[in-house]
Amino acid sequence: MHVLLFYDVGEDYVERRGPFRAEHLGLIQQAADRGELVMAGALADPADGAVLVFRGPTADAAEAFAKADPYVTNGLVKKWRVRNWNTVLGDGATMPTL
Repeated sequence: MHVLLFYDVGEDYVERRGPFRAEHLGLIQQAADRGELVMAGALADPADGAVLVFRGPTADAAEAFAKADPYVTNGLVKKWRVRNWNTVLGDGATMPTL
């Protein structure tokens, strides 16, 4: 199963992220090294959010990531949400059971 973690960020996100960026990117690398995080990136034009793609049997890894992320704990992320994603095409896609 894939899980999407959506971030909604404040208007001053780009200006405020500097002091927290290294720790944030470190958490991303750790999650990727564990095989939990498949892909991550900020939305552009406008820079108003980010999407992280996790893979695993539950949404636990995505939720734990958000709760530990310095972008969240320091208020750069105004809202986050996790959604299960039934993937049907692409590397590692899982066909949904109907």
